[in-house]
Amino acid sequence: MMHTLELARTVPSDMVHAVSNFFFGFVCMLDEKEIKVPAPKMERLKKGLKERPVSVLLREAKEDYAVKEPDAAPTPDDDVDGSQNTDVESEIQAAVPLPPISDDFIPDDSRDEATHPYEDENNAIDTKGELVEKAQPQQTVEESKQYNNQPGSYNNQPGSPETKETEAESVPEPEADVEPEVESVPEPEADVEPEVESVPELEAEFVPELKAKKKKPKLLNKFEKTIKTEIDAAEKLRKKGKVEEAVRAFETLVLQYPQSPRCRYGKALAEDGLAEKMLSNDMLQKAIGTYKEASELPNATPDLIKATLKKRAERQQFLGRMRGALATLEKLVQIFPEDMALKNDLGVAHLLIGDNNSAKRVYEEVLATAPSDGFAKVHYGFILKSENKIAESIPFLRDGLESGDPGTDDGRFYFHLGDALQRMGDDSAYKWYERGHQRGHFASVWQRSLYNVDGLKAQPWWTPKDTGYMDLVKTLERNWRIIRDEAQSVMDKTTGLFVPEEENLREKGEWGQFTLWQQGKKAGESCRSVPKTCGLLERYPEATGCKRGQIKFSVMQPGTHVWPHTGPTNCRLRMHLGLVIPKTGCKIRCTNDTRAWEEGKVLIFDDSFEHEVWQDADSYRLIFIVDVWHPELTQYQRQTLSPI
Repeated sequence: MMHTLELARTVPSDMVHAVSNFFFGFVCMLDEKEIKVPAPKMERLKKGLKERPVSVLLREAKEDYAVKEPDAAPTPDDDVDGSQNTDVESEIQAAVPLPPISDDFIPDDSRDEATHPYEDENNAIDTKGELVEKAQPQQTVEESKQYNNQPGSYNNQPGSPETKETEAESVPEPEADVEPEVESVPEPEADVEPEVESVPELEAEFVPELKAKKKKPKLLNKFEKTIKTEIDAAEKLRKKGKVEEAVRAFETLVLQYPQSPRCRYGKALAEDGLAEKMLSNDMLQKAIGTYKEASELPNATPDLIKATLKKRAERQQFLGRMRGALATLEKLVQIFPEDMALKNDLGVAHLLIGDNNSAKRVYEEVLATAPSDGFAKVHYGFILKSENKIAESIPFLRDGLESGDPGTDDGRFYFHLGDALQRMGDDSAYKWYERGHQRGHFASVWQRSLYNVDGLKAQPWWTPKDTGYMDLVKTLERNWRIIRDEAQSVMDKTTGLFVPEEENLREKGEWGQFTLWQQGKKAGESCRSVPKTCGLLERYPEATGCKRGQIKFSVMQPGTHVWPHTGPTNCRLRMHLGLVIPKTGCKIRCTNDTRAWEEGKVLIFDDSFEHEVWQDADSYRLIFIVDVWHPELTQYQRQTLSPI
């Protein structure tokens, strides 16, 4: 795991958006991992299986997608065209956090550095699942508390010992990671959770039925069985972590048997392991090339071709080579057209480059053949929701979650199903939020942010004294008229400085924003339009340096309603300074507490909690929004947390 986290730090921060705002990232390679079985289910299994460990038979595929590494140097067969970066922050979710970089990362073609629409808009899936970042002074590495063993991560631990007879035939599976224990997020004392019916035991819905043990893949062709002893010897070195020796051993075998696909595949696996040990993208790129060579050799078994190309696609996505991975997966689907899991992976690959239409066609094909495929259902439901087909999306999202299929138990699907139900006026949304909370995806029914540092104080409303940012609050309130006058000076619609909200958060109305800082970066041209306002903020790094927030003016016209929604992270607090506030008709609800703005006064709330806005006045409402770091974050965390 150490190598996984260290290698992740080689990602350039300016490439964080290679796959940003909403859902997903990485291959959904269906590598197996052990699942937890509830006690009642376990007892029933024990009766039928006697002393045989359930973990031998109960396996499920990894669900999460994690775009950890952007582009390495392109190879001729990789198409590296990317899409344009829209750079619009969603108040529902935002850019996928990735750790800072080290100097040895190899940048890919700049075209693939652009943010894909799939990740950068609220109509896109986000690359990782629920992130829990331990609040420790010397470590701020984000990893999923549920899915540590991700395709985009280096976690190839030596497999369990195997007999000499089976060693060369099998591909060692990484051992299941121990899931980190997640500390509970403190609930607000004065706050009341929405009443939801008790959710019954979820084991029947979410624990897949016991299936027959999968056959081991046949990786050896007829000739390779005659050199099995030599292959086994090299494999033992690799499994024991002696990757340098394993690389040399397989290189020798490749020289002796240049037409052996299994020897070449072993060399690729060893190079892959060495890349992890060296933290080298160069070596990983070499492994990607060797995987391709192995798949193209004559007499490769179908199982070896599948395993090799899946590994290649996985590693390409690890490096942010989305179009290269797409080409690899398209080839796999051509070779194995009946494999629905590969088609599901292909659908995700299309989503990762922003091609929702192609992804939709893929999932329609899967559902036409396998109508009960839960993975295809949740993704198809997501695509429908991104098309604003809210009512149509609900049954697919709901049925997919209820299937319990690998890849479906993900906080983002609970998030979108609940949001769709809320927009349809269906109170069962809170039952799904409660279920998501029970599954460990949300801190509570109210607090549904997905990119979190564990253990931070959690309450919907804050006082200036609570935050410790009294000086900033006083500066804003003392100078509110100066700030108001500058904001009004740039409100002229002909200037186009106020950009309409494009996150699909409004039920109706008009809502414009004028951003001065975003993700800790100053918008120089914007600040030149309001120099006094920006000058006031320069000495407050808790605001200007908040990489997980924004500083902006927000104007809302009469008749506007903003849907209930949550922000992406618990790492920030949001200040609202009233500038032009009508006497009646404007209000904001956070959890079950509704308040109104006042001119010259600051409201502070944690936008990771559900909030909703109404503007029913007869004139516009203008406020100044200032996001600040959560006060309990250490300086080290503020420096190392990735942008949102």
